[in-house]
Amino acid sequence: MTTAHHLPAGKAATGAYAVDVNPESAGWGHSSLRVLELPPGGTHGLDTGDSEWIVLPLSGGCTVSVDGETFSLTGRADVFSGVTDFAYVPRDADVAIVSEDGGRFALTGARCTRRLPARYGPASNVPVELRGSGTCSRQVNNFAAAAPAGAGPEYGFECDSLIAVEVITPGGNWSSFPPHKHDEHRPGIESELEEIYYFEFAGHRGTPGLGYHRVSPSGDGRGTDVLAEVRDGDVVLVPDGWHGPSMAVPGHHMYYLNVMAGPGTERAWLICDHPDHAWIRDTWPEQPVDPRLPLYTAPERSR
Repeated sequence: MTTAHHLPAGKAATGAYAVDVNPESAGWGHSSLRVLELPPGGTHGLDTGDSEWIVLPLSGGCTVSVDGETFSLTGRADVFSGVTDFAYVPRDADVAIVSEDGGRFALTGARCTRRLPARYGPASNVPVELRGSGTCSRQVNNFAAAAPAGAGPEYGFECDSLIAVEVITPGGNWSSFPPHKHDEHRPGIESELEEIYYFEFAGHRGTPGLGYHRVSPSGDGRGTDVLAEVRDGDVVLVPDGWHGPSMAVPGHHMYYLNVMAGPGTERAWLICDHPDHAWIRDTWPEQPVDPRLPLYTAPERSR
């Protein structure tokens, strides 16, 4: 079992970034994640290069200036306190990020072809989904999800290649379950997507939280194999394989940020469940959703 795909907090740090995962460092072709920490009054310049990016506050707020526009992000106290607004910045752009009070900001990125316009994403437009039931209950903030078939125009956020969501799993629950994969291009059935998991945990009376994450080989030469104890700031890379479950220990809510992109011309999230565990979905209608969820909802849309 390899540890190359589990990056404990600090292992992927470079320069201004507490986390800096890019195609070169990950050994793949498309997905990136940076976590930027700014002190009060801190500033940071970003050259987007050949990738599109979303600036997502993890804690605190900031302004994002690009292409002659400035977007003010209110942000949030932390990932367990609310949905956040965000800013999309296109490829081939110079970006300035400024935080008056300081904070931590995720930069989710993907190599892309089209140069879409810079945009502001209000928190009120983020679809908050409750997925699963019973001990498989979790909350998904679909801020940059690829809209599923049949979804209304309000669902998802337009990007060229980037797919990104937040998942909150209550303490004691399992998420990313049943294990699933998206490492083959099978039109209408499965997408080929690289995936990054970035973790944070709610503490309890000063004790930090933790969880466990599994990736297992999917065969046909795809051999990613990870069983990791994950803590605040840890990253797991999923170039291929069945991934899940992600398990939150009792008493500590787990947050992870997923970043996905791949070589396909269609931006789609199509997954294949592990055949040994797919049956669990059939039990969900018989059980209530965990009453602790939603942890929070998106603010109402202004009229």
